[in-house]
Amino acid sequence: MVPKWMWAIIFLLPVALCAYTIDDSSGLGRTYDGIGGISGGGATSRLLVNYAEPYRSQILDYLFKPNFGASLQIFKVEIGGDAQSTDGTESSHMHNSNPKDANYDRGYEWWLMKEAKKRNPDIKLYGLPWAFPKWVGNGTNDPYHNPDVLAGYILNWIKGAKSHHNLTIDYIGIWNERTYTVEYIKLLRKVLDDNGFKDMQIVAADGKFQISGDILKDSDLAKAVQYIGVHYPGTEVTQQTIQTGKPIWASEDYSTNNNEVGGGCWARILNQNYVNGNMTSTISWNLIASYYDALPYTRDGLMTAIEPWSGHYEVTSPIWGAAHTTQFTEIGWKYFKHGAGAAHLDKGGSYVSLTDGKGNLTIVIETMSHDHSKCIRPGLPPYNVSAQTASFTIKGSLASKITSLNVWYTKLTFDSSTPTYFEKKPAIKVSQGSFSLDLQLDEIYTLSTVTTAQKGSYPTSPASAPFPVPYQDNFDSYPIHSEANNFADQSGVYEIHQANDPDHKLAMRQMIPDYPIIRCIPADPNLTVSYIGNHNWKDATFSIDSMIEVNGGVFIAFRVTKGGCQTKNAEGVYFWVNTNGTFTVTSDIGHKDVITKGMSSVPVAKWFTLKLQVEGTQATGYLNGKQAFSTKIPATPKNGFIAIGTTDFSTQYWFDNFSVTKAS
Repeated sequence: MVPKWMWAIIFLLPVALCAYTIDDSSGLGRTYDGIGGISGGGATSRLLVNYAEPYRSQILDYLFKPNFGASLQIFKVEIGGDAQSTDGTESSHMHNSNPKDANYDRGYEWWLMKEAKKRNPDIKLYGLPWAFPKWVGNGTNDPYHNPDVLAGYILNWIKGAKSHHNLTIDYIGIWNERTYTVEYIKLLRKVLDDNGFKDMQIVAADGKFQISGDILKDSDLAKAVQYIGVHYPGTEVTQQTIQTGKPIWASEDYSTNNNEVGGGCWARILNQNYVNGNMTSTISWNLIASYYDALPYTRDGLMTAIEPWSGHYEVTSPIWGAAHTTQFTEIGWKYFKHGAGAAHLDKGGSYVSLTDGKGNLTIVIETMSHDHSKCIRPGLPPYNVSAQTASFTIKGSLASKITSLNVWYTKLTFDSSTPTYFEKKPAIKVSQGSFSLDLQLDEIYTLSTVTTAQKGSYPTSPASAPFPVPYQDNFDSYPIHSEANNFADQSGVYEIHQANDPDHKLAMRQMIPDYPIIRCIPADPNLTVSYIGNHNWKDATFSIDSMIEVNGGVFIAFRVTKGGCQTKNAEGVYFWVNTNGTFTVTSDIGHKDVITKGMSSVPVAKWFTLKLQVEGTQATGYLNGKQAFSTKIPATPKNGFIAIGTTDFSTQYWFDNFSVTKAS
């Protein structure tokens, strides 16, 4: 118990100030490596490429243009592997092992990298495979079966980026969130060095921390790896990882809905990945949520663009959370040391300080409260944040040089009040190296000598609108090897090719000859499928032409429920036809729950038309204009995507003249 006479002394004591020092007298901390975003893992930018101008360029400016929006400094892309890798498949540059069949125009990542470089020539490019064509593993599910083949496959992608698109890849990874072998990493380093890519840096291993122990045990591996890349570290790393002496990246992080809580998550980890874990780069999965909302990880991007047909897009809070750092730094700046410019705030939150070593100083402060900054993973331990006054003192080489700091401010809100995003405030005066700042909850402040920051803006994008009906596409207006607008491949890859038929000039062809080496297990049924439309549709009438070159089967479907790594569990109404003279109607993609079946006449190597009409609990299917069946169907599922697909992996399947005449 405190004696009464002591209370008088306690009450007379001054209130302790929350005081912090920014001091480079004992040197600086780690090198800042940049903030980035990921396109892929998989097909997360699928709808972006379909946007018309000027909206597509506006979106790209918000992502990549310096001193405009997120102003990203690293752009990481999937090296397409012909397999489902989260929200869809991305096409490989080599569907088969024949180098003459390699193609460096497939997909949209090449285009997107060029658009990023067009806006910011200094942006760093980073390639990582999520999956591989089957031939890479020589028919096995092991991409390391022959390390030389795998290294050659990756080398071809790197060379293709340069020779076909004049893109220099800065960083290369191993295999996203899957096993690695020390043998392969060392071989990849040698192959890169021997082929003129000594400056290309390897990030390993885009998963957990196991690589750290291997680096400590193997000096040759340590020489081969330039950066340790970990995923979703929860702002903390292992002591082994620190002991390697390697720069540490959160090479995939965030993965959270881009609402206000997502904005809080992003702001918190951008600071605390360094404060807690010494991580010098944080890269968001994903760059932009540009895939159908009903696919997994809805809107887990820095912004949202899911309506190319309307032009509508949404610039959300994570864009401005990134800007608080990227618009006031450059790769190569230095963090201040922990306790001398980087730390937790006494009453919750954190701050980091960075300098270019030439007189510039940037301080980023965040006060994100626990419940307003939860990321999707890992769990966030409890902590408290309260209002506070923070007093900062600049010491060392910058003490006498800085008399004021520019101020930019964000306030996230979680009630009916209006948030503030990246707003310029009056400069704060620095007197004899000191200044103070009143901080409330869920705020971001940037204080900087940098004067070039801007909050870019365009007129509000067009109003949101549902998928258009009626909808037709004869596929004749696309470049060869491209993908048809709005189709989202979930298994296999569908590309536009010459059909060599006067009535079918260009058509969609399924291009994968073998079941690939997949990332998500079990990801795909042993068939291919592509989705389109509005997942909320309950009733629809649609048709498509198809051609089977030899023997096999195709299907069309509606009310398809699931995609991504749950494609194999999708339900709906599936109308299957085969060249063996049969048809089947099932309520699942696994072909287990048969509703009805019968005989059909599907010709080999000739075009035919499939049509499906679903209304309420009645489904009717047509083959070449003749009714094949009319049957009662289960009451559930009540809604879902339209889908087309094939019964196996083969390049013999063609589709043309897709049409939705009615849908609601």
